[in-house]
Amino acid sequence: MKDVYKMNYIKLGLKISYYRKICGMTQEELAEAIDKNAAFIGHIEAPNIPTAISLDTLFDIAGVLSVPAYKFLDFDD
Repeated sequence: MKDVYKMNYIKLGLKISYYRKICGMTQEELAEAIDKNAAFIGHIEAPNIPTAISLDTLFDIAGVLSVPAYKFLDFDD
C-alpha cells in the first residue's frame, strides 16, 4: 500500500463502519455474510490501521449493506 493512499483506506473503513451500523449489523454479522472473519472487519474499520481490501470484498460489503459501492469511495461527504 502506498503511503499516499493510507488515509483513503482509513476513510473507507470508517464508511464501512458507518453504513454497517446504519443497517444494524455487527461486525460478526457482516463478516459472516461476506465469508470473512470478524477480525478482518475489525481491521478494516479500525481508524488507526489502514487496511487494503479488494474490489471483490468492497462489492460484497456493498451488496450486503445495500449501499452502492461508489458511496464508500466518496470521501467528500
